[in-house]
Amino acid sequence: MVLPVKQGEMETATIPVTMPVTPITPTDNNEPLSSEVQPNKRRRKKSIVWDHFTVETVGDGCIRACCNHCKKSFAYISGSKLAGTSHLKRHIALGICPVSRNRNQQTLDSKTSNATDEPKKRYRATPGYANIPFNQERCNHEIAKMIILHEYPIHIVEHPGFIDFVKTLQPQFNMVSFNTIQGDCVAMYLKEKQSLLTFISKIPGRVSLTLDLCISNQTVGYVFLTGQYIDSEWNLHRCLLNVVMVPSLDSDSALQQAVVSCLSDWHLENRLFTLTLDQFTNENINGSLRALFSVRNPYMFHGQLLVGNCFARVISLLAQEVLWAVGETVKKIRESVKFVKTSDTHEETFFHLREQLKVPSMKDIFIDDQAKWNTTYDMLVAACELKQVFLCLETSIPDYNIAPSMDDWKQVEILCRYLKLFFDAVSILSAPTYPTASAFYHEVSKVQLELTHAAMNNDPFISNLTKPLKEKFDRYWSDCFLVLAVAVIMDPRFKMKLVEFSFSRIYGEDAGMWIKIVDDGIHELYLEYIAQALSPPETFVEERNGGLIPKTEPPEEGYLLEAPPEEGYLQERPPREGYLQEGPPEEGYLQGGPPQEVSYQEVAHQEIALQEISHQEIAPQEIPSLDPLISIGDGLSDFEVYISEISGSQLMKSELDQYLEESLLPRIQDFDILGWWKLNQTKYPTLSRMASDILSIPFSTVGPDSVFDTHRKKMDNYRSSLRPVTLEALICAKDWLQYGASQSTNASVRMEF
Repeated sequence: MVLPVKQGEMETATIPVTMPVTPITPTDNNEPLSSEVQPNKRRRKKSIVWDHFTVETVGDGCIRACCNHCKKSFAYISGSKLAGTSHLKRHIALGICPVSRNRNQQTLDSKTSNATDEPKKRYRATPGYANIPFNQERCNHEIAKMIILHEYPIHIVEHPGFIDFVKTLQPQFNMVSFNTIQGDCVAMYLKEKQSLLTFISKIPGRVSLTLDLCISNQTVGYVFLTGQYIDSEWNLHRCLLNVVMVPSLDSDSALQQAVVSCLSDWHLENRLFTLTLDQFTNENINGSLRALFSVRNPYMFHGQLLVGNCFARVISLLAQEVLWAVGETVKKIRESVKFVKTSDTHEETFFHLREQLKVPSMKDIFIDDQAKWNTTYDMLVAACELKQVFLCLETSIPDYNIAPSMDDWKQVEILCRYLKLFFDAVSILSAPTYPTASAFYHEVSKVQLELTHAAMNNDPFISNLTKPLKEKFDRYWSDCFLVLAVAVIMDPRFKMKLVEFSFSRIYGEDAGMWIKIVDDGIHELYLEYIAQALSPPETFVEERNGGLIPKTEPPEEGYLLEAPPEEGYLQERPPREGYLQEGPPEEGYLQGGPPQEVSYQEVAHQEIALQEISHQEIAPQEIPSLDPLISIGDGLSDFEVYISEISGSQLMKSELDQYLEESLLPRIQDFDILGWWKLNQTKYPTLSRMASDILSIPFSTVGPDSVFDTHRKKMDNYRSSLRPVTLEALICAKDWLQYGASQSTNASVRMEF
């Protein structure tokens, strides 16, 4: 006969009545007693609790568990009831046992942070971190990656604090030397460079370059060359290619050599499209690079696509000048802000006045960083919204005697109006993704228009403030308006219509002349892309006195005539019907290329002319017929001739003209211009190649973190002390790793030092 024994909640087991109490074996509280357990056979203890407890029989059917440490007794089995082991685990694990708790505190060492000695859990052998073998080479790789991404000094591997930290984490790690980790950094750079080089070699279009300049405390110059291009999937890429150390930034030959070195390093000798320069380059350097550009890229606008200045630098220069023009007023406001923010008492008084006056502004005043002009603009905007508080502050704090007057506040409000214009114009450069070239036209033309009208304002303060700004910006606009206009024409939402609209507002009655310049320019550029399909003439390059000189055979008389470099804006071509007549272009915008380059374009024009002649020959002629009937055959022969005439005239219309004549797309905010060209590249095979190159033109040389800088970047003393190859490796690899400019490869490259 057996009696049921309750275990846990609803589970039951059977125990023979006649069995003695002593043979019962302790089990876990979640494990039922099996009816197959024999009276005289003990089962194996599975719970770790029994490392700390001993089973004692205290009477018939009553078994208790005694703690081995504090000797306290706990119920385990009483008659037919099984208490389980959960309360026994809590006694040890939660430190309820005083003896176990004291023992754990005494044996606590630096390898554990637990206050109690928890019972060891028994895990199954599963794959995990414990099974990963230590890899010294992988650790070295991760340290090199950390140094590159966070710009830590390479000497960090020799710092005692870092060494102790790593030894604590992994005692098996052998700390590497400076030379070893330097080699790992350069190896990572070479690996990423090879991957990026392979990627660039596969893009279908051309690459545009920017030159940003940096200087060290030792007046050594550094040239940062960044490439921008669109890949076969119509994604825009911008990545740093080279960091070249030069003896002086004022040397035109040094900068020219840096460009040549970059083109050779990345196999871009015949793939360069545009070159955007830093604001600080002088005219001699611009002329030298323009000559180089004409040699390296003779067929793209005759080497005229040299973008003179960085847009962000130009706007920064205008912002600094307008702040300097009212510098005394700006200084008063800055000192007033400092007076409040540098004293807790003054700031508390300012806050109470603000509450009493119930000023609706939610802005808070702060001290600007004069190395970033946008912080000065934000400080002035916040101060203007709280000017009533500043006006009343003098009555509450007698020491405050630098309050700006009402006239000062009016000047600052006007100043903020134009600073906002500049801030909005360059805000597109501070976005996470770099904009396409078409996005710049609207911002640049808006600044040009506003400064033109402001310079003629009846208010003498406004006109005197903006006239110097307009003169400086006119030079930038005259250098870049053609490239900007060509870029915005590639946007199917605007095309030529936005150029015509904005030019009429900027130039007034003279707009027609400038519109024709843009129209001639984009058609000439399109003809050059047509000519690329033909075999180019051989071009030989001679080196004389360290310079590069193009040499080809003189051209024959052709359709396009090359103007002398100093006289013409664009090469003359017969005006097409329906376009505005040409006016006298101003000198000095885009210089003509060398005369030998015309013969290559003549071929394209002659091909088109031959097509027109052949089309005219197809036209039916009136031939006397002896047949009195008008219809011939089945009567549809004339219809076929008619269709051939229509088709022939449609085929003669270029892709560019077809594109310009189509209606504009609706203007939506989140329009994907690159996606549109990707979908329409089969419809416009030649024009899409041209659009790919144009839309990748960079108009700024700086990154998003340097858009508002007021000074040229400086190389810190530590980095300027590194070897040129190491410095270039650290800076370029960070750009590639951080922005994903290159794709990872399994190739292993190492460099020993």
